[in-house]
Amino acid sequence: MWKTSGSKYGTLLSLYLAQSIPMSFFSTVMPVLLRGEQYSLTSIGFLQLIKLPWIIKFLWAPFVDKTGATIHGHRKWIIFSEIFYAIVIFSISFLSLDINFKLVITLMVIAITASATQDIATDAFAILILRKKERSIGNSMQSAGSFLGTLTGSGVLLMIYDDMGWQPLLACLAGFVLLAIIPVIFYKGKKDIPERKPSPPIQVSDIWRFFTAKENLRRIILLAIFYSGITGILSMSAPWMVDLKYTKSEIGLLKGIYGAASGAGAALIAGYIVKRIKKLRSLQLFILFAIISASYFYYLTQADPDRTMIIIGMLLIWATYGMCSVIIYTISMDNVRPGREGTDFTIQIVITHLSGILVVIGSGKIADLFGYNGLFLTETFVCLLVFLLIPYLYREKKEMIKTT
Repeated sequence: MWKTSGSKYGTLLSLYLAQSIPMSFFSTVMPVLLRGEQYSLTSIGFLQLIKLPWIIKFLWAPFVDKTGATIHGHRKWIIFSEIFYAIVIFSISFLSLDINFKLVITLMVIAITASATQDIATDAFAILILRKKERSIGNSMQSAGSFLGTLTGSGVLLMIYDDMGWQPLLACLAGFVLLAIIPVIFYKGKKDIPERKPSPPIQVSDIWRFFTAKENLRRIILLAIFYSGITGILSMSAPWMVDLKYTKSEIGLLKGIYGAASGAGAALIAGYIVKRIKKLRSLQLFILFAIISASYFYYLTQADPDRTMIIIGMLLIWATYGMCSVIIYTISMDNVRPGREGTDFTIQIVITHLSGILVVIGSGKIADLFGYNGLFLTETFVCLLVFLLIPYLYREKKEMIKTT
């Protein structure tokens, strides 16, 4: 039994790593490289376009579900998307940032679109191959893969860039993406779960039906607010450290290495916690960690924090984020319609992304008006509010929501 489960978990970890390392490199390291080449902030701002496919990927998720439909079908989508992803990344390595800037950005958007498509298929694949009792551990693999990808893509790759250079590094990224599909190609555990027949025809209106389903209203509100007490801290912690006179390399080490490693470790632990206690209790427990983390950051604004105190703060907030990610992914997997796994899971995660963008914008405004102490205090009260609302917003689902 463990051998089969281990094969599932290892396969999922490799796939989520393959997504996150190039994405982290493009979104985090590229701005550093461009600024070092004296590109304008306006030009660097165009890099935000590469995140667009991850926000709107729910629009083509029904098509992936329709054409995938089964475990084998989603495997084919994963393999095709990964190969295309690798080809585009390898193509970018032959271009010069100085001469082909706009083309590089365009190809990055295409590459991330392929990665977003792979993510839809991978999420559906994970839902189909994981038994309900395995989902918490499976989602800890997803979260850990994301954090380890951030650590590698935004930390390690930046450190070795000067030694390797543009073309060799991009070629290595492409090679890693190809290596990551080997486990899914040779995955042998799929036979322990029977292939199901495709559900009724999938339509774009299925997206609307998800939002209008009465039993989903509370879930949507929970998804929209769950991260709100820590997202602002995560986004404003770097500017805060800049104001504390930390250098870019120090901030990169604290957030990109220590923080991401803490998130990955906490995600692995959270998977076992969710497996052993009720999901409602897990939601409440992890938000308690959020309250502690937000309170600690508020305390730091009242003190004269040294490096050790800052490190503790980074470990706390990123560990909290890792744990919260696992429980959100797990309850989202439980709330999908047969045949619409990729669509429904994608919709739920996009809700958290969109609300996160709004929280980040609002956090910047609060920090401008009331300072970092005002922001961190506000985030503490938001965490408390979320904790109080969880029993009203979360209900354990006894059956899948209706398809029609």
